Amino acid sequence: MTSDASRLQSPPPGEAAVSRQAFVLPATVEQLLWVASVFWTLTANRSFFGAALKGRALTDLDTWSFVLALGMLLVALHFLLLAILANRWTVKPLLAVLLVATALATHFMQVYGVYLDPSMLRNVIHTDFGESRELFSWDLLPQLMVYAGLPLLLLWRVEIVHRRRVWSALGRRLAALLLAAVAVGGASLLVFKPLSSLLRNHKEVRYLVTPANFLWSLASVTATEARGATVPRQPIGLDAVLGPGWEARRRPMVVVLVVGETVRAANWGLNGYARQTTPELARQPLISFADVTSCGTNTEVSVPCLFAPVGRRAYDAARISGSESLLHVLARAGVGVHWRDNQSGCKGVCDGLSYEDVMSLAPPGLCANGRCLDAGLLHGLDERLAKARGTQFLVLHQLGNHGPAYFRRYPPAFARFQPACENDDLNLCSPAEIVNAFDNALLYTDHVLASLIAKLQAQADKVDTALIYVSDHGESLGENQLFLHGVPYAIAPQEQTRVPMFMWFSEGLQHAAKIDTACLQRRARQPVSHDHLFHTLIALFDVRTALYENDWDLLYGCRSGRPVAS
Repeated sequence: MTSDASRLQSPPPGEAAVSRQAFVLPATVEQLLWVASVFWTLTANRSFFGAALKGRALTDLDTWSFVLALGMLLVALHFLLLAILANRWTVKPLLAVLLVATALATHFMQVYGVYLDPSMLRNVIHTDFGESRELFSWDLLPQLMVYAGLPLLLLWRVEIVHRRRVWSALGRRLAALLLAAVAVGGASLLVFKPLSSLLRNHKEVRYLVTPANFLWSLASVTATEARGATVPRQPIGLDAVLGPGWEARRRPMVVVLVVGETVRAANWGLNGYARQTTPELARQPLISFADVTSCGTNTEVSVPCLFAPVGRRAYDAARISGSESLLHVLARAGVGVHWRDNQSGCKGVCDGLSYEDVMSLAPPGLCANGRCLDAGLLHGLDERLAKARGTQFLVLHQLGNHGPAYFRRYPPAFARFQPACENDDLNLCSPAEIVNAFDNALLYTDHVLASLIAKLQAQADKVDTALIYVSDHGESLGENQLFLHGVPYAIAPQEQTRVPMFMWFSEGLQHAAKIDTACLQRRARQPVSHDHLFHTLIALFDVRTALYENDWDLLYGCRSGRPVAS
């Protein structure tokens, strides 16, 4: 009886096998790669197709044939790219990682209008946790659930079918690669003329093809940094020495350079902005430069470029990153150099030199949740100035207006423009609220810089001082549907490349360096760029080196003494 009952309750062997296989999707590696390539072409390339179809009528039959050919090209290209890395052991982990990464990349490209070129990937890689955390918001969750979560569930149920015979598996792979290569060739012929014209005139469009864009850029950055890690920085300015003028000086000299973050000229009060976002600086005897162009649109490009002898005018990323900087030249000449950071480091320009970050100083009441307000950059500065000896150069690297969480960059007392966006997700704020938060952060930067000038003035009877401020790059606040920064320089809007800059000199330094401030005020009305900083500081410190070019020295012709000799 018991045996008969058991047989009645147990399903037949065939039915059990069917039950076990009900939720299993058998697929070869090649089939899985084709499906993934089609999926990403259809879901992750809206920005690319938007750029490629700009100016084309959707009612035109040629437009749709162009779209189909582009789609076939993207599918085949992604298959070829993935097939290099995928086998039956790696395909599922590889696709799982790419599903999440592609969903994230697509979100940030569509929300902020960024291009995932090597420069942007380098910026992403070197972004610290505090910065990256602010970019993740609840708005990202639906994107991850739909374009990563659901595909991951399906991927989990896939069972890779493999052939035990090596030659059979190899033949299948070669056939698939041949098919993809033929598809690339055929699609390229169909769209060669319009596509080649598009990529020739707008090279940046290729960095909208997802996920190929971040895979290519990541490989490029990794290879470049691997080469750089094995090669020491090339020394520059080996002939640098202090000029004879400073040997006779009786008082110390301290020059402070403040490298601002993400401050755009369009909202800078000293530049004539409708709002007075720099009320405290407006009361100071500054030389404010009205038309300043940055070297890059992100920190990873602009900061190293800012301290290089040749910047944007002959830009060479490998040369700049592989060479010493202005700081090393000054240190070699005998200037005491120190970098104090409140962001993500000096990007290599201060390697081997004196360095500290604000968090390690623990300024009272200024740090929380892994971030410090920029007033922390001034912590202990009075004591440093009082103990100054010889010639000193202090670089302060601000957190400034780093987005998207502009509201986190200032204390409540500076929230004057209301209502201000108080959310990490800019999509949840109106354009006016975003601008209000950005301008409030500028008010705080104004206060920090004015406080710094006050500290320098307090030591004016003992130390000759100067302050130079310049932002590393600008920021988009929704113009042309762009936010944040990092757009490729060739197509970057002025909001991301026009930055504020000013100089302030104590009376003692003006006299010692024979600076004609009226002449410099006239010079400040002319266009200048980051390229001028290296040579201007070389001249200000009276360092003699063959690197110096007087055409790029903003002080040249505005000093009554003899200019620096090359």
